[in-house]
Amino acid sequence: MSNRFVELTNVDLAYTEDSDALAVQNLSLNIDEGEFIAVVGPSGCGKSTLLKLVTGLRPPSKGAVVVNGREVTGPLSFVGMAFQNATLLPWRKLLDNIMLPLEIVQPHRSQLRRERERYVERARELLRTVGLQNHEDKYPWQLSGGMQQRASLCRALIHEPKLLMLDEPFGALDAFTREELWCVLRDLWEAKPFTVVLVTHDLRESVFLADTVHVMSRRPGRIVHTRKVDIPRPRSLEACYDKHFVDIVHELRDQIEAVRCVPEVQTDLQEEPLCR
Repeated sequence: MSNRFVELTNVDLAYTEDSDALAVQNLSLNIDEGEFIAVVGPSGCGKSTLLKLVTGLRPPSKGAVVVNGREVTGPLSFVGMAFQNATLLPWRKLLDNIMLPLEIVQPHRSQLRRERERYVERARELLRTVGLQNHEDKYPWQLSGGMQQRASLCRALIHEPKLLMLDEPFGALDAFTREELWCVLRDLWEAKPFTVVLVTHDLRESVFLADTVHVMSRRPGRIVHTRKVDIPRPRSLEACYDKHFVDIVHELRDQIEAVRCVPEVQTDLQEEPLCR
């Protein structure tokens, strides 16, 4: 029996009525339940568009998007999302920021008042997991960038989503903090595997975290190369210096360089950000 969780089949998306101005074209992608995939490619290739299609924030112009056995017709409630900017609410303390999705997403919204203590303990457990257990009463401006991104991961996971969508979540951090958060995300996923789609420009990040890495073409985007990451888990940062790891990174870099050399379809359209 197939455990496929996400299916995109021959999907096109144009942000305008001009069918020649496609962000993605003939995009097909399958993701199994519990699989951790990464999507890489040249800037503007449609990586963020892919996230919007899967989460239902944008309907396809053509083709089908199916998640958890149902065609996507609108925003999905069982998705967690984290972005390059942590986007924590500055007037809320850390614990309250973490619990924000519970005030919005059903069925948690209906249960929050009578089961608040259970939810607070869940939030505190997540904070302990990422090393923020002593900071729950602080405001975002009192936290470092890395701490804010740890909190952003907790907020994305508080409602126990079936699908986690990550759009360059560590791109604004220094190299040391970024690698530290790779390990945090690795540990969260390995403790209770959920389906993850990571969009990143960092090839080392993609190979360290993902089961499978997909390379997208230039606009209009489509999958042109798929690489299974056959490196045993759990993976330590030391694995990043192994020859096999480096070879996979070079293979992906060669694939991206090849698609960058393909003439781009000319369009005045710029890809919309996932979060304004």
